[in-house]
Amino acid sequence: MNREQTFDKIRALLEMIKFSHTIFAFPFALFGVVLASLASGELPGIGQVFWICVAMVGARSGAMGLNRLIDAGIDADNPRTAERHIPAGKVLPSEAWLFILASLSVFAFAAWMLNPLCFKLAPVAIGLFVLYAYCKRFSHYAHIVLGICLAAAPIGAYIALRGSLDWSVVALGLAVLFWVAGFDIFYALQDFEFDVEHGLHSIPSRLGLEKSFLLVRIFHGLMLLFLLLVLPGSGLGWIYFSGVLVVAGLLLYEHGLVKPDDLSKLDAAFFNMNGYISVTIFVFALVDAVI
Repeated sequence: MNREQTFDKIRALLEMIKFSHTIFAFPFALFGVVLASLASGELPGIGQVFWICVAMVGARSGAMGLNRLIDAGIDADNPRTAERHIPAGKVLPSEAWLFILASLSVFAFAAWMLNPLCFKLAPVAIGLFVLYAYCKRFSHYAHIVLGICLAAAPIGAYIALRGSLDWSVVALGLAVLFWVAGFDIFYALQDFEFDVEHGLHSIPSRLGLEKSFLLVRIFHGLMLLFLLLVLPGSGLGWIYFSGVLVVAGLLLYEHGLVKPDDLSKLDAAFFNMNGYISVTIFVFALVDAVI
């Protein structure tokens, strides 16, 4: 394989896992760093932040790779996903496996570099990644499992720096859980008919479109509640509170884009707005902490 072919394969692997979407969880991991710094009264070392970022990228890459590989057969049968890289033959299963093993090895090594507790918890995180990939075959609650996986980002970053947990980061983790579960239910609306026809499990296939929309509203309301519950004892103040209000406005706009009878703007709601939401809340928290 020459250099050009190598770069093409790397590009295909990164496209397969939608590497650019790492932005969804990355700011929340850094938010965990902010909370840990406020709790300890000390700035984290550059090395610590570096290994937290490496762990985040490795974990997300490995998790997405597992999901794409395990779901390759289902994706091949679904017209919406038939052109994904593995079913379309752009990435071989053996190549996907190598990428997954490399990503999870990077994640485990970064966890080891952070502290013993992070390293001990790394297999738990990997187990959740595998559970999520198989969940739609036997449970309607894969969306919740995905939320738990991404909630580990700020909690893991906090543990990496503090070696323990406090309420502020637990509240942040719960906010991430309900945020992710909500937008994943939105995303699953695209496959409502396919899931019902093929006996796959999801909240939309269980509750139907109207009730799923109501549940997303409830989940995102809980997200805002838990973002506010980060405040007590965290050291954050009115600037962060203002950020929560901005996030509430972004969520309202996102919900206005998607309707039970019109999913045409789902991509804008899912990819653009969720990126804005995660970056917004982190920036407000960071500015609050610095000021």
